[in-house]
Amino acid sequence: MVEASGQRRFGAGRQPATRVDPGRGLVVALDFASASHLRAIALLIVCGALFFLPGFFNIPPVDRDEARFAQATKQMVETSDYVDIRYQDEVRYKKPVGIYWLQAAAVETASALGLPNAQVRIWLYRIPSLIGAIGAVLMTYWAALAFVSRRGAVLAALMMCSSILLGVEARLAKTDAMLLLTTTAAMGALARIYLGWQRGDDPPRPGWTEPAIFWTAIAGGILLKGPLILMLVLLCISALVILDRSGGWLWRLRPLWGAMWTLALVLPWFIAILLRSGENFFAESLGGDLLSKVASPQESHGAPPGYYFLLFWLTFWPGAVIAGLVIAPVWRARREPAAQFLLAFVVPAWIVFELVITKLPHYVLPLYPAIAILIVGVVEQQVLTRKAWMMPGLSWWFFAPVVFAVLGIVGSIILIRQLELVAWPFAAAAAIFGLIAWWMYDDRRAERSLLNAFAASFFISLTIYGIVLPGLRPLFPSVELARALRSVECEKPRAAAAGYHEPSLVFMAGTSTLLTDASGAADFLAQGSCRFALIESRHERQFAQRAERTGLRYAVVTRFEGYNFSQGRSIAMTIFRSEGTQ
Repeated sequence: MVEASGQRRFGAGRQPATRVDPGRGLVVALDFASASHLRAIALLIVCGALFFLPGFFNIPPVDRDEARFAQATKQMVETSDYVDIRYQDEVRYKKPVGIYWLQAAAVETASALGLPNAQVRIWLYRIPSLIGAIGAVLMTYWAALAFVSRRGAVLAALMMCSSILLGVEARLAKTDAMLLLTTTAAMGALARIYLGWQRGDDPPRPGWTEPAIFWTAIAGGILLKGPLILMLVLLCISALVILDRSGGWLWRLRPLWGAMWTLALVLPWFIAILLRSGENFFAESLGGDLLSKVASPQESHGAPPGYYFLLFWLTFWPGAVIAGLVIAPVWRARREPAAQFLLAFVVPAWIVFELVITKLPHYVLPLYPAIAILIVGVVEQQVLTRKAWMMPGLSWWFFAPVVFAVLGIVGSIILIRQLELVAWPFAAAAAIFGLIAWWMYDDRRAERSLLNAFAASFFISLTIYGIVLPGLRPLFPSVELARALRSVECEKPRAAAAGYHEPSLVFMAGTSTLLTDASGAADFLAQGSCRFALIESRHERQFAQRAERTGLRYAVVTRFEGYNFSQGRSIAMTIFRSEGTQ
């Protein structure tokens, strides 16, 4: 059959009126947001809420760090003592007071507004972390403006917003999300001062804005986590001074006035805690917590050098997928002032973290904004590596959400015998966006791939945090135990626990909860009415023997099986009450 000019061949498929471009809608949204700072900020706040709120309200207290922080804050509110930091009767001097004050402010505000049972609502204690995470995203945008265009700054901030590690920290009542806010603010202010000096800007009256932000951020970081922020800043400054063989730009930081301002902010509490505890706070926080982590693994968290490098490809997903493609261009630009500053912020600190014996994933989180800006800087210049052997790594955009979704759904099947069908469409959407990001990538369309990868991260957060985790009740035994105690008819029930001593139980069941052994629980039960013993199955025999010897009469209230993920094993709990307790 002869084909007529301009006519389709017989049997040929109908061509679409317009070509399908899976990344076009996301690019249009980025175009719109990049038109002004106000739009960019609004978009980032909305995206922060969308990424961080799934699961924020309904994931129970997570052992052990989150529950310890929350319980210490709860005791501050109960006692109205906002100087000392305690977990039950033990002092908790590993970290300064900053995060406890922020959490207490959230709880006290909610109570003043009439929210019932505010002190046991874990999401209230997470509000500073949520604010810190969204604030860190905004600070990444602000810091990035010193290096890249407004569009690139939005992209760098979205990279942080979608990262796995920040998504975790935004939902935990701990220091790290708020610390990220302070370190990123300090980095952005320091970068502006350094790059202005490199450009030869020499105003007759240097401004106060950047120094004020810098030194206030330093004070906030110290109150949150002690000298860590000083280490990051000093390592960066030292590297820059060595590379440039000059530190003349440092005077623009207004060091004398800045140091005085920082001391004015941090000294009042440090003096108060020194008067209260003597040398105990500094001995435990500096010697017992900080320095001991350098020399030996604490709480079984030791790992060899290279740990953070390997973990980076997971914790900074989806931005990490493209990180390998920017190494060569960044290395070529290493002597340019912008790249030099970012590398000076990242590399020395990363080496120190790798050498420290105690390692936890969130330790390197303050370095991620600088890495995001480096990545975006290369993407903007369209100089990504084109080596064919590196391209298969881009498949991690697709396979990561598949792995996360499968693990979440399989975990639900194993733990609660449910398929969690509600999560499947969101998991499928995450895989589809990840596949599009991988499929459409080339070095000139990396931006569109990144935007689709960010969408994949959003849907996987809905899947895991919004649906799967809140439904895994066996992972949170403290919730079931506290619910059982609240259902009894007597007023102000008190409990003793043997074999299960997680901080979440103290937070949920009450500060007076006694953590003891089986014999101690039996003796506790015999001391009065409205008392309950929470006994793990391995300790029941000892409990029964002690009860028999003392003549204690008791009855079973309920039994519960769960999983203690802090110890990595299944548990079976029984709640006993003494005879006469309703």
